[in-house]
Amino acid sequence: MNTISYDIRGKIMNTYYLFFGNLANPLKIEIITELKKKPLSVLELAGKLKVEQSKLSHALCSLRNCSIVQVRQEGKKRIYELNKETIMPILEIIDRHENKFCSECKAEKSRRK
Repeated sequence: MNTISYDIRGKIMNTYYLFFGNLANPLKIEIITELKKKPLSVLELAGKLKVEQSKLSHALCSLRNCSIVQVRQEGKKRIYELNKETIMPILEIIDRHENKFCSECKAEKSRRK
């Protein structure tokens, strides 16, 4: 019985690690922040973030594999957007949490400005 419990717990920990690891990467946070505003192509994202297209594509691939972003084809462009079903609600919860509980986060934000 311990083995089954360990396997299940190990799988859950691995899932959390992959998910939150994607959210902890500075480039991926910048991508998520831009895509929160509106869907964008790789070229548009590269221009806004001042990042090489190949580096951006690698980060988007990782976000796509975790279903944090979704992609659709528009002609020759691939348009990326945040997963509206799960990621947008999570970001809204984080924003509400920050506004209600994170006075230290707010103080840190004003120090950065």
